[in-house]
Amino acid sequence: MVINMARGIDFKQKEVISINEGKILGFVVDVQADFENGEIHEIIVAKTGRLFSGVFGKNNITIPWEKIKKIGEDVILVEI
Repeated sequence: MVINMARGIDFKQKEVISINEGKILGFVVDVQADFENGEIHEIIVAKTGRLFSGVFGKNNITIPWEKIKKIGEDVILVEI
């Protein structure tokens, strides 16, 4: 599946949902990218209820780019 590359800022505050469990995982708080070639490697998700825990929250989830299946206007669907 091909996903169009988006800017990291486009991911901020989007809700992340697991398509395996149909469960809301949380909200994107950051992305890990390679700035030399412009590729996003991972998104960092703050678990639900912890939107303001920030990038360094203990309960954050790191989701590899390969696990992202669909990026919508308001949500990101992942397979984990």
